[in-house]
Amino acid sequence: MKWIVSYPTHIVGFDDTPFPKDHRGDVTVVGAIYTAARLDGVLCTRIRRDGANATDRIIETIRDSRFHGHLQLILLQGIALAGFNVVDIHRLHRSLNLPVLVVCRKRPDFDAIRRALLEKVKGGRRKWRLIRQAGPVEPAGKVFIQRAGIDYATALTVVRNSAIYSNVPEPLRSAHIIATGISARPGRQRV
Repeated sequence: MKWIVSYPTHIVGFDDTPFPKDHRGDVTVVGAIYTAARLDGVLCTRIRRDGANATDRIIETIRDSRFHGHLQLILLQGIALAGFNVVDIHRLHRSLNLPVLVVCRKRPDFDAIRRALLEKVKGGRRKWRLIRQAGPVEPAGKVFIQRAGIDYATALTVVRNSAIYSNVPEPLRSAHIIATGISARPGRQRV
């Protein structure tokens, strides 16, 4: 019997590794590849802390992977990775012809984000513009989303069906677990 599913089931979810507050330089970003509820692969790339290369690195990482032809959706754990390395979700969508769904556990405090970007971050005006261009933050169950190339009803279905063990879709939960695990310092085990 062949199953017909009307929402994306071949998904990659990206999250960054934790890093110390005073860290400068590159941060590892992990992508967890899922087919329905099964982890099928892991991708890794590095992006600059508070830099401007997240979009390009994600595009390259997906294009260079063996999963590129099968993917149907990109999930991001927030619109910025490695501090304030803001992802241009519309360019990401156009470049790979894949919908992009940003998931946040809580509604972002845009006033605080705007102040931080404009007062403390190099290229902050451009980054703030990318955040605004990403569109409104919408509630989706117990999380909040921004989206490019995917309608709200489909995005809500993806969140509901892929959030198996928590409020966050499983590809993001796994990317977070893997990212946290690989960032553990030698001699210090994380569980």
